[in-house]
Amino acid sequence: MNCQKPCSVYKTADLLTKLFMDKTLKFIGISHKTATVTQREMFHISELEKETLSDMIHNTFSDISGLFILATCNRTEIYFESTLTSSAKLRDFIIIHKVKDYSKSIVNYFKCSDSTEETARHLMDVASGLESMVLGDAEIVHQIKKAHQFSIANKMQGSLLERTLQSVFKSHKRISNETHFRDGTTSVAYKSLKVIRDIYGKTNSKDKKILFIGAGDIVKQLFKYNSKFNYSNIYISNRTVEKAELLSKAFNCTLYDWNKVLENDFQDFDVIISAASNCHHLIKSVQPSTNKLVLIDLAIPSNIDKSLTEGQNVVFYDLDLISIDLEETKEKRLAAIDEVDIIITDEFNQFKKWLEDATLRDNLIKSKQSINQKVRQYFIENNEEPDDQKIQDVTNKVMRKLMSKTNTKVSIYKIDNIIAQQAHLLYEI
Repeated sequence: MNCQKPCSVYKTADLLTKLFMDKTLKFIGISHKTATVTQREMFHISELEKETLSDMIHNTFSDISGLFILATCNRTEIYFESTLTSSAKLRDFIIIHKVKDYSKSIVNYFKCSDSTEETARHLMDVASGLESMVLGDAEIVHQIKKAHQFSIANKMQGSLLERTLQSVFKSHKRISNETHFRDGTTSVAYKSLKVIRDIYGKTNSKDKKILFIGAGDIVKQLFKYNSKFNYSNIYISNRTVEKAELLSKAFNCTLYDWNKVLENDFQDFDVIISAASNCHHLIKSVQPSTNKLVLIDLAIPSNIDKSLTEGQNVVFYDLDLISIDLEETKEKRLAAIDEVDIIITDEFNQFKKWLEDATLRDNLIKSKQSINQKVRQYFIENNEEPDDQKIQDVTNKVMRKLMSKTNTKVSIYKIDNIIAQQAHLLYEI
């Protein structure tokens, strides 16, 4: 299409879509594929921040309706429905809001799309685990469900988002039932516990003194997967003591004073796994020791100052390192990728069919109203009494004519000619 032409030409269906169905699903995202841990943590959105940020977005961009914020250890993505606001505009808003700086290098951290279909397919790929640092990671679906619940609770659903998410959940169910892609355990929590065993040995690791910091999803997963390792000397500490108490009672471990964590008083711990939200560089120092100390940072923003890795007898892992060469089921999952892609493509095609049908239905209703007004105006301009039945008859004829031309090009201004033709044929006006 030549945008310089005064008389734009479209396929009829595209024309109606452009006129009456402007709302599209878009997204911006930063992930392990585009940025390092340090770069990603600048744009992490905590649970506490979500509501405030959602309000800011809606107040700044009044055309944004549906909003969905997905914030995990390895990615921060915002999906939204809008008529005018582009993904680039929202990306720039987030950059200024989070880092108060704007540069081309920071912009390059982000992936964006203004296409409903491209956005929907991206979310389906992310949810499947195909885009995860750990191939086939099943935790991402739970995080998507949690983000969905937040959107529902805050009345931020949108029709395009809702339909996309239904396709996501259906794909997930089929992948679990029809392939081996979900076989085995590949969560970062499981891998962290496995690192302890790999470093200290299966026998010696059993009674090592281990501290879990935090009480969120990752720490809950650590307790869940400990049933496979049976570490018996576990302590837990959390900013909100009540949450730590619940976990300590549920999993029979020992509470550790949060104030001691703030003071970086870690006594004689052999392992510290930190996953506290919104606690950047919580751990800045550790006591010198002749014994080996394993530090595992599973938080975004990072909880552990990386300069500690310079100390003797300190072994350090962050989210990037924890995922390297630790996947026991990698080959089986790689073999299932084609099957997963077929399922996602099938569900995506069904989504596209729904989108086409929904767009057509919406366009028919809205365009018929518009055509009806144009027909009425035509009657008035030709000194005819605007009889409702005649106007309705001409409108129906024009609509049928337009819909018969869905694969041909029609000038927007030719609609007036079609109205004139049908009015003359029916009533010689």
